[in-house]
Amino acid sequence: MSAPAALEAAARVADGRLVVDGLRVQLPLPPRRTRPLSSPPRQSWVHAARGLQLQAAPGTVTAIVGESGCGKSVLAAALMGLLPAGSRVRGRVEVGGRDLLSLTEAQLTRVRGRVVGLVPQSASTHLNPVRTIGATIEETLRHHDLRCSAAEVLAQVGLSAGVAGAYPHEVSGGMAQRALVALALALKPQVLVADEPTSALDDSNATAVLALLRGHADAGHAVVLITHDLLAARAVADRVAVMYCGEFVEVGPARDVLNEPLHDYSRALLAALPERGLVPPPGSVSSLVNPDPRVCAWHARVGAPCGHRSLRVVAPDHSVACLEPGGEP
Repeated sequence: MSAPAALEAAARVADGRLVVDGLRVQLPLPPRRTRPLSSPPRQSWVHAARGLQLQAAPGTVTAIVGESGCGKSVLAAALMGLLPAGSRVRGRVEVGGRDLLSLTEAQLTRVRGRVVGLVPQSASTHLNPVRTIGATIEETLRHHDLRCSAAEVLAQVGLSAGVAGAYPHEVSGGMAQRALVALALALKPQVLVADEPTSALDDSNATAVLALLRGHADAGHAVVLITHDLLAARAVADRVAVMYCGEFVEVGPARDVLNEPLHDYSRALLAALPERGLVPPPGSVSSLVNPDPRVCAWHARVGAPCGHRSLRVVAPDHSVACLEPGGEP
């Protein structure tokens, strides 16, 4: 390892940053019979992540944006070590220089929550309906040897002690989601992954949840916000990675990517905002099942030729795919 590379590796260990390096994830589909029937079933794969490269530094919010079905939530599962059995995984997911993909399930159990934490999309599927919210929180706190009460944890996100004694169906969706955020924050993870945390919330609760995520980053931790909501990303993100068909097509500062993007797909997402006229992206979303690795999924969707598919640096901390030799995407 060269001296600069060694220094960079040492810095990653010291500051606890997230580094995703060449991540490829393929999810198995049920085998299909083909003709003749005597032939073995054909196995198909969902190529949900196709060589992803990403860094998320402490003190920052990195937003992963894109349409539904582009692979964002699979990326969240990979970061947490929660991919389904039978998945094919290559690459590295490092936090503080430690590759999470190389850990056993027993080791991951110790890592989840304290090293990398998760705010899931829906409280209804992550809070036990037959236990009080406080009981769920306190069980997790005991597992991590934390000596604080559920009421203290809930107070950190502006919820009263009475919420601890309530069952999930007895509180609003916004309050239940804030309780999950409170639990994740109580463990003070080095990297917090928030998977569509505001998708089922009204504006006031969404604003409150985003403020909590921003606060965790400002306290010196890395936050990865996975969302299809560009306005949510604009509100809190420092950096944005635009994802399409399992690949990043543009990665850069939020102020640039969400205001003057360089990739056609990034522009198409912005055009779908109310302030831009609600113009949907052209064509149909590309399939992630057995895609042709030689073909650019976005340009195949719109029927246009593609330049260089790989990300290229166009400015400090700003990379774009599909650039023509002259520099235009």
